[in-house]
Amino acid sequence: MQFDSFSDFIAMGGYGFYVWLSFGSCALILLGILFSSLNDTKRIISSVRQQAQREERIKKAKQEAGQ
Repeated sequence: MQFDSFSDFIAMGGYGFYVWLSFGSCALILLGILFSSLNDTKRIISSVRQQAQREERIKKAKQEAGQ
């Protein structure tokens, strides 16, 4: 489908409001998922790092207690 002008492209044959609303809402949802995933990844990595440090401290304490 070809459009004669940019305003015709934006209008989308009278359905522009619904078309652009659906594109916009889809983009917002995808951005929300992206930011949520990045936040969850950061939180999980931090948790794993803390667990590894905790296990290392426990291991050192057991070695010192055994000496």
